[in-house]
Amino acid sequence: MQFDSASGVLRGGSLMHADASGPSEGSVVSVRHIMLVEKWISNLRQLLNDQELFVHDVRVGVFYSGAQVSSGHAGVAFTPRGVNDTVCCPSTAASAPPAGRMLGRRAWELAEFALAESPLRRAIGVATLNALSALAFERYGVPGGKAQPGRDALQAAGIAADDRVAMVGAFAPFIKALKGKVATLRIIDSHPNALKPDERQFWVSREETADTLRHASVVIISGAALVEGGIDFILESSLLARRRVMAGPTAPLWAPPFFESGVNVLGGIQVRDPALLLTIASQGGSGYFFNDAADKISLVREDALN
Repeated sequence: MQFDSASGVLRGGSLMHADASGPSEGSVVSVRHIMLVEKWISNLRQLLNDQELFVHDVRVGVFYSGAQVSSGHAGVAFTPRGVNDTVCCPSTAASAPPAGRMLGRRAWELAEFALAESPLRRAIGVATLNALSALAFERYGVPGGKAQPGRDALQAAGIAADDRVAMVGAFAPFIKALKGKVATLRIIDSHPNALKPDERQFWVSREETADTLRHASVVIISGAALVEGGIDFILESSLLARRRVMAGPTAPLWAPPFFESGVNVLGGIQVRDPALLLTIASQGGSGYFFNDAADKISLVREDALN
């Protein structure tokens, strides 16, 4: 999907719908430019270049992919699902993740997958970056902000009754918490039929996406945007928002590149049991199942602390 700046309309591509079986990640706007992801990789490389890090484990599940690095830290990322990801012949296999040959590679090699053409490679790359982000968080904390363990993104966002909320991805628990309690609620999602009947009134079409983001005072972004692409477009289109929030298990634990790019709150997970987390992901577990292996945590930029 590409954004036509002249018309203000998103064209082509697709918007993925939220994981209906859990409060994980929702629809995102897919575009080619992923400058924030490049900044994220560069920043982590500078911080962690004193340690040789290798890939200890990789899993690709139906809803989430996961990676663990040799420091013991693990991360997950939304697994994109679509017919274009099907590996059915040599031409598609060439762009797919190198199954059976990823363990033992340098972690930075897999982290670079986050910039790949293949959606499944990007999922593995972002999961690896999240594992590296967990290491950086353990070492350096939250420069420019504060960690709030046990709080999800919605609790940390400080949303008020007069806010105009745009949600990129249909987070079912967030919709339930916000409908009727904010000035307006708009949901950017490619599958309006996945919404409950009383929620479809909040859905906006693809053509309305840019305008919806421009007029929102709070934007809640699925962490899946780091895999699907579109995070730069979303941030550039929502410059007038007083609060921009990234939510879901794919939201990273290393905040500085995101704070610098205008994200005020990162609401993700802190892993307690890496092996169990990867097992859950590989056995088709959605976000609901992660409670056994991880805890909610929000990273809040200083100007958004409440």
